Amino acid sequence: MNLHPDYLLNDINEPQDLKQLNLTQLQQLATEMRQLVLERDSAIGGHVGPNLGIMEVTLAFHYVFDSPHDKVIWDVSHQSYPHKMLTGRKLGFLDPDHYGDVTGFTAPEESDHDFFEIGHTSTSVALAVGMAQARDMRGKQENLVAVIGDGSLSGGLAFEGLNNAAKLHSNLIIVVNDNQNSIAPNQGGLYEGLAELRKTAGQSANNLFKFMGLDYRYVADGNDLATMIETFRAVKDIDHPIVLHVVTQKGAGYAPAEAAPERYHWRAPFDLTSGEDRQAAPQESYSAAIIDELLQQVEAGVPIAAITAGIPGAFDLHRFEKQYPAHYFDVGIAEQMSVTSAVAMAQAGIRPVVFESSTFLQRAYDQLVHDMALNSVPVVMIVRGGTISAGSATHQGSFDISYLSSLPNIEYLAPTSVEEMLSMLRWAISQTEVPVVIRQPEKAVLHRPATQTDYSNIDYEIAHQGSEVAVMAVGDFWTLGEEVVAQLKRKLNIDASLINPKSLTNIDREDLHYLQEQHDLVVTLEDGNLSGGFGEMIARYFGATNIKTLNFGAPREFADNVPAEVLAEWYHLTPEQIVDDIERVLHSM
Repeated sequence: MNLHPDYLLNDINEPQDLKQLNLTQLQQLATEMRQLVLERDSAIGGHVGPNLGIMEVTLAFHYVFDSPHDKVIWDVSHQSYPHKMLTGRKLGFLDPDHYGDVTGFTAPEESDHDFFEIGHTSTSVALAVGMAQARDMRGKQENLVAVIGDGSLSGGLAFEGLNNAAKLHSNLIIVVNDNQNSIAPNQGGLYEGLAELRKTAGQSANNLFKFMGLDYRYVADGNDLATMIETFRAVKDIDHPIVLHVVTQKGAGYAPAEAAPERYHWRAPFDLTSGEDRQAAPQESYSAAIIDELLQQVEAGVPIAAITAGIPGAFDLHRFEKQYPAHYFDVGIAEQMSVTSAVAMAQAGIRPVVFESSTFLQRAYDQLVHDMALNSVPVVMIVRGGTISAGSATHQGSFDISYLSSLPNIEYLAPTSVEEMLSMLRWAISQTEVPVVIRQPEKAVLHRPATQTDYSNIDYEIAHQGSEVAVMAVGDFWTLGEEVVAQLKRKLNIDASLINPKSLTNIDREDLHYLQEQHDLVVTLEDGNLSGGFGEMIARYFGATNIKTLNFGAPREFADNVPAEVLAEWYHLTPEQIVDDIERVLHSM
């Protein structure tokens, strides 16, 4: 169902087709493609501002260069929608019935014009350097273009890439797409230098890129197609690395996105005319409850510091920033900095609360190990997105239990309700012994009282005492546990026990010991990767006993844009499947 049969894009099957168009036609194509980005994102959600802003850069690249012989590597690759439209995947934007055919990030399995699956920042220059080195070793001739946003420059890997790019004596074109934003506003002294370069049209002596040994060219209007074509023609086949500092407007061509770049970085489905979300926000949220608690703590005199790595909107942190700006620290897209600076704050007597996304936190794994766990300082961390996700393979949040629970000196808590989460948060802030991480629930807000206020020693909540089967439901899977216990009663007449473990890293040995007296099977339910997860810890405990264990969660794989209900079927996470599996195990005993 092509809604736009008259669009020029219908005749563009490969980048070579662009070369037959004149400038006016190319500009018309840019307008069409912007409309398609908006229609698709408003229908199914997606990155709005990054794709609108990069339109002319993309068209100019494919007009001048010869992809895939000449290669472009997109940092994060969330701005690759125009690139996809021009490289054989236009149906995923022209036809609503095919919106799901293409992912929101580059995907080599989709096209020969994509080279990596990328979803995190700061990677493109390092990848391009590696490709350039491989090209040179093979004696090949091809242009390599790395596109990196100014927001991505705050990540350490970007500097490592630039530093090594300067050692090349061959072709490498680095496009710094400077739209004066990351997800949220840019943070740090680097951006004062970029502002000075913009103010002086690239003439300032305060030039980071030249300082690192790179050639440099400034482009004042990257949304002017003729300018970008001329610029790329001038550097095509260049024999050394060069930075093209290209100024663009995030959200260009759509006034709401231009006016609110953070809101329109990524949007859930929205009304294209009004800009409002198609689905109303819930009346209450876990994030709002956390911010309310932190505000009360500061008001009571606790030296709270709230730290985020460039994603304040995900945690309602702008509200905290507005009320206590001196207590708020956005380090930019730099998860390593967020963790290590929090360690230093905690050592100095401040109570840092670090807000992290599960998929982005893995970028700071060394800091979790060497700085936070090794020093065992009382950092408090809130992790969002820790769930079996229906999103892209680049943004899976199911690995946090595995990589955090493998570390000593860290208490990882999984609340089942808002009351339990706040009880854990208050304890985490008050204690001074260990780093405490709290896995913020992702499902609808649940209310049930906390049964513990001091989590120094974990005391399992036996919500229902039964026999034969014990169901241990972690965090967000609490409601699933209740459903399983109810179905066991109805279908098999088994009065199963239901247990809230609370902790993903420490166990209640006393309760686990007494489970053996009246139970034959222990079932664990966790919203995450099974390999190295909570269930494996319980299975190890019971390994030398007669009790059998059955673990439910996600297998060790990258799911990629699979609907949540399909994943639940694949992973045997519906109550019916879990009960059937329990029945089979019991019959085999």
